[in-house]
This record gives sequence, structure tokens and C-alpha cells, in this order.
Amino acid sequence: MEAPESNDAPGQVTLPTESLLVGEATTDAAEFHSSFGETLDQALDLNTWTRGEDLVNLYGRLEQEIADAVKQEDQLRERVREHVFPRLETRPGAPKGAGVYQATISDIEKTHRGLLFNGQVEACDGTSVPFDTLPVTIVQIGVCTVSYRGDQGSWVHRLYRRDLRLVGVDPVEETLDALEQRQSRSGYDNSSRKDKLSELARRGVMTFAERSVLMNMCQAPWRMGHGNPTPYELLTGAGMKELLDKSLPLLTDLVEHRRFVFVPSSPADRLTLTIGNALRPLEYAILDTLEDSILRLADQGKYWPGYEKKVKDFGRQLGKHIVKGVFRASELSPAQMFYAHVDLAHEAALIAMADGVLEDDRGFPMLIDLADTLCRSTFGRETLIAPTQTAYAEAGEPFRYITERQSRR
Repeated sequence: MEAPESNDAPGQVTLPTESLLVGEATTDAAEFHSSFGETLDQALDLNTWTRGEDLVNLYGRLEQEIADAVKQEDQLRERVREHVFPRLETRPGAPKGAGVYQATISDIEKTHRGLLFNGQVEACDGTSVPFDTLPVTIVQIGVCTVSYRGDQGSWVHRLYRRDLRLVGVDPVEETLDALEQRQSRSGYDNSSRKDKLSELARRGVMTFAERSVLMNMCQAPWRMGHGNPTPYELLTGAGMKELLDKSLPLLTDLVEHRRFVFVPSSPADRLTLTIGNALRPLEYAILDTLEDSILRLADQGKYWPGYEKKVKDFGRQLGKHIVKGVFRASELSPAQMFYAHVDLAHEAALIAMADGVLEDDRGFPMLIDLADTLCRSTFGRETLIAPTQTAYAEAGEPFRYITERQSRR
């Protein structure tokens, strides 16, 4: 978590921004050279660039770079298997069950028959679609659940943000107040810091709803979710202590349920993915708990008085019960991370891997894909844009508040 300058009240959670502050250097020219194999001066010198019409030379460089990278990665895989894998189980602080395991076709078949295909696992995913116009910004949040038994569920909520939600009798003061609010917001196509906080809050509502649906609406013993079971948005309250107050009990219930498995789409943990890349098909590894990462998050954030302790208590008491692992479903597929309860991590890994086998090129659980497809088709962008544009037309303004990008053909 970064700590940019802001006008936030003391003790409020500091939220990340997408741009660095002046002077916050994160690399230098030497590191650039080491990482990219050319100096920064060379990269900035247009004489080293290739003319757009001469793509043949670019293809040759591309093929060579990829071939060399794959060769180096193959060499690294063998070294990881030889030197890293044996230490996963014995290293200090390793969780219960840490290590690398080989599943069999029989294990996958039993998981298919005993858990997945008879509806003992329900998956949940959500989608969030914003539609920004000057008079009102509308956010549609949908959550869907699916199982292989044919069970489906869907829930939707819309948020309406209006700068002109003002009550008063003085039209001049009302107008000035509205302009002051809008001055702190960005244009249609650029995000101000306050808009980024709103975006984080939107993600916070969606991630809370996903986990609430898993815990309160699903009936299957096993619950499958998308992402991290204890996401950043909920452990920070997305800048709202009321959300944090509701999130910690919900996450506690999830951990105490034990029968859960979460799989993220694009994890940034390159160390874990490096270990995963060294796995053979149907192998999985249990690596670490989330206790340390939750405590680091609490240390780096700025919370309201008393709330840092709440998050740390949660991390110490329940973070140690959530393990992080990685599996590889097939020869073709990339490795995928997963999160599970420490006591049921092996069963969770088999569920995620058995579901990933159904898409051998992706190796990602198909149930999550099905929930995502259902959510996007039911609550996707078009389901919000069309009725919103119709409503503007009925209000007598079919085009005035539509941006160029929104009207682009």
C-alpha cells in the first residue's frame, strides 16, 4: 500500500494510486539495463527503433527472445525441482502439509464423481459495470452462482452517484456546492483520486457480495470463489470502516466453514508461479499461510483508531488457517494458484485441479468460468447501457450526456 499525500482524516486507510509521486524512484538506469538488455539511452534513441513497415526484423528478434527465454526457464525448472521442492516441507515456518504432491487419474476421477459432477461444489463470481455521465454515474454489480447439478443463482444491485443530490432553498448556494463537488472530480475519461476511491469502493462492494453469496446463499458443502478469499478491498474496508466492520465477521465465517477453495485469474506472485511452472501435470504444492501477508498489510496501512489491531487480530487468529498453493492441471496449461483451509488443502487442490482438467489448455476451474459467463451475459455492460440510453431519451436528452467513446461506432 502506498502512502500518497491526501486530505484524508487522521487514521483513515490510505489507498493506492496508479501513479508515482515525484521523487518516488523505483529503479535506475543500471537496473533498466540489467532487466532489458539495453541501456535507457538506447531505448529512448529513435535511431535504434525499427520503422513500422520493416516488421520482418521485429519478428526475428521476437522469436529469438522467446526461444532463449523458454530455454532459460526450462533450465530453471529443473533447478527448482532439485533444490527448492525438497525445502518446501522443512523450511522454518512451513504450514502443515507443505510440500509437493502428485495426484493420479484415479484421484481426479473420484473428485469428478464424488464432488464436482453431483453438485457438491458451487462456484461464485461477480461483475461490476460502471456507466459515467455528467448528471449521474451508475454502477451495476451482479453476482452469480453455478454448480454442475444445474443449480444457478443471480443477484444484482445498482448504485447511483449524483453530484446534485442537494437539498436547499438557495439556488445560488446549491449551484456553487455542485460546482465545488465536480471540481474535485475528473473528466469523463480520466480518473481523479476521489474517483479512484469510488472505484475501490465499487470493487469492495462486489467482493463483499461475492463472499456473502457464497456463505449465505449457497447450499453445497464446498464453495469455490474467484480471487483471494481475504482480498485487499475488504481488509482495508475500501476506505470505509463500516465495510471493514462487516467484512471481518464475514471472512471469519468463511474461514470457519473450511470447505472453500479460491483461484485467482492473474496473480502477481511471480515466486509462487515460478514454483508452479516447475510442477508436472497433476502435481500441486502447498506453500505458505496468509498470516504474514495480512499482518504486513495491516502494518503498511493507515487505519482508523483501533482498526489496525482488529485486522492484525484477524491475521494472527485466522490467517494461519488459510494456505496458498499452486497446481498444474495438464501438460498444456500454465500453473494456477489456489487458496484453501489448511486442514482441507489437499481436497481443495484436487477440486480445483479436477475442474481445471476440463479445460486442458487453460487449466483453470471451469465452474468459475461458467459463473463468469453467466454473470457477464446476465449483468454485462449492454444490460446497463441500453436501458440507460433509453431512459435519457425518454428524459428528452438522448445524446447530450453521452461521451465520444460511449457513442463510438
